[in-house]
Amino acid sequence: MLRGIFIAGLSIVIAGTAYWGYQEHREKNAILLNAENNYQRAFHDLSYQISALHDKIGATLAMNSRQSQSPALTEVWRISSQAHSDVGQLPLTLLPFNKTEDFLSNIGNFSYRTAVRNLDKEPLTDKEYKTLNVLYKQSGDIKNELQNVQHMVLKNNLRWMDVEMALASGKETSDNTIIDGFKTVEKTVSSYDQSFFGPTNMNIKQKDENFKNVKGKRISSKSAVRIAKKYMNIDGNVLEKVTENGKGSDYGFYSISFRDTKTNHEANMDITKKGGYPIWFIHSRSVASQKISLNDANTKAAVFLQNAGFKNMDLYESAQYDSIGVFDFVTKVDNIRIYPEAIKVKVALDNGEIIGFSAEEYMKIHHFRKLPVPAITKDQAKAKINPHLKIMEEREAIFLNNLNQEVFCYEFLGTIGEDTYRIFINAKNGMEEDVQKLKNTETVL
Repeated sequence: MLRGIFIAGLSIVIAGTAYWGYQEHREKNAILLNAENNYQRAFHDLSYQISALHDKIGATLAMNSRQSQSPALTEVWRISSQAHSDVGQLPLTLLPFNKTEDFLSNIGNFSYRTAVRNLDKEPLTDKEYKTLNVLYKQSGDIKNELQNVQHMVLKNNLRWMDVEMALASGKETSDNTIIDGFKTVEKTVSSYDQSFFGPTNMNIKQKDENFKNVKGKRISSKSAVRIAKKYMNIDGNVLEKVTENGKGSDYGFYSISFRDTKTNHEANMDITKKGGYPIWFIHSRSVASQKISLNDANTKAAVFLQNAGFKNMDLYESAQYDSIGVFDFVTKVDNIRIYPEAIKVKVALDNGEIIGFSAEEYMKIHHFRKLPVPAITKDQAKAKINPHLKIMEEREAIFLNNLNQEVFCYEFLGTIGEDTYRIFINAKNGMEEDVQKLKNTETVL
């Protein structure tokens, strides 16, 4: 009797385990199949987009009408952006493919810059036609290489999951048709001379990552720790760790971390070797219920920036998340806001302590500028704005456009219904550079 019950129970357990294993296997296969389908879609989309890019560039070369060239170049920009997005969805993170990504980015930047200008007043130059001819040939080479890979994938029913496993295990050196094909594409692109794009089309990833604009003397790691403690208001018994970025470099930084042995609170900070300026820091601690107002916190953030050596900072947005205030500042010189020089400050609303700070872009970009003179009046710029916009504020500003170029603009803040917008009009040619929809409750006017 007992033996029968035991056998029956054991059978149920075995059956249950087998069913659970079968379900786990089915779910795992479903996840793998979904990933494989996504990879296949992104790859075939990439091949299609590169082919479409080649055809569209060819069609642009044959056009003579300014009205046709501008939308055609805009389409080249759109297709190159989509192709770049498709590359990002493939499991190529461990396979060098940056040359091809940069090539697509440069095509997008070139076509966008050319398309948005007035081609009636500034038609394509001989050099730009030469650039388009080169792009047409090079995109054709890439198209042919990708189609070869696509043919082999379809013919041999190859799987992208095998590529991901090969890359992750470091076995990509073995025979793998897809990996070999993409290496050929990358090698083909590497042979191109991309100097014709010019410095204004340089990919954002290639910009200078140093802090060479920072003024001051080089500091030691001990000085960096002392400065970091002062900025983050750290006192008492803490464990500290310092690492040096770019050892021997004049423009690198120190990464410093603290841990309070009593409270277990942690704080981390990067500080420039030159001048000892904070790049960013986070003081990780729990924040209690709010005791100070957002306005008082704003004052504390402004005083902190002033004491830290960041002069002429102007608050342009603020927000509150639970018991934390977040404030965005930009440089303001002669009533001109310089938006690329932005700093973010986080303030705990329980006691007004600065618990977060980020000035990396400011540190890289900040420099003395000869302020420009507008070529059109403010009223002429207003005439470019949607007449339904009720303008609340207006000023001059330096704005960073889609090509990562600084543009002198008139800035207008206004409303349509209950929505608030920030609009930038180019102060030299009247072009509408950007329109931003703002969250009204978070905007400081």
